[in-house]
Amino acid sequence: MSKIKRICVYCGSSSGNDPTYTAAARKFGEILARNKIRLIYGCGSTGLMGTLARAVHDHGGEITGVIPEFLKAQERLFRDADEVIVTADMHERKRLMFERADAFVALPGGIGTLEELVEQLTWAQLGRHKKPILLANVGGFWDPLITVFEHLRSSAFLPGGGPLAYIAVDAVEKILPAAAAALARVEESELEGEPERVRRL
Repeated sequence: MSKIKRICVYCGSSSGNDPTYTAAARKFGEILARNKIRLIYGCGSTGLMGTLARAVHDHGGEITGVIPEFLKAQERLFRDADEVIVTADMHERKRLMFERADAFVALPGGIGTLEELVEQLTWAQLGRHKKPILLANVGGFWDPLITVFEHLRSSAFLPGGGPLAYIAVDAVEKILPAAAAALARVEESELEGEPERVRRL
C-alpha cells in the first residue's frame, strides 16, 4: 500500500484574527515533521505559511517551497526550506506543487488559498487525479464554503448530484489518519476496478 510522504498545504500569508489558526498551523507543522512527511508549500515566511514552515523546520522536518519570481519579495521567502523552487509564474508554481504532492490540505486562508483548493477539487471532479483533498476546518473556518458546496450539490451543479471529493476535519490531528484512509479507499477501488468517490467525513 502506498504511503503519503509529501503533503501540499495551502494557507494564508496572513495570520487572520483568531489565534486558533496560528496554533493549528504550528501544530500541523509539528505533526508533519514527527511523521517524516515533507511539506510542499508556497515558500512564504509570513502569516500561517511562515508559522507552518517554521514548525516543520524547528522539529527536524523537510520542506520544499515553490514560489514565483514576482512574489519573492512580497511574501518574504522562507530561507530555511530544504529546497526552494522559483517559478516563472503562478501556473508553473501550482503545477509543480501538484506534481510533488501525495495529498492536499487547506488550512485557513484567503482568496489564494481558496483558488488553489478549488482548482484541486475541479481537477479531481474531472478525473485528473485521486489524491486526497482535506479541509482543516479549524474553528469552523470553512463552514461557509461547505455550505456553498452543499448548495451546488442540491442545485444539481455537481455531476450525478454527488459530493465533491474532499474531506473536512475539525482538528489538524485528524488530517493524516483521514488522508491515509482516503488513499487506502482509492487503492482498494482501483484493485476492484471500481470508481472511487472520496467522501467528506
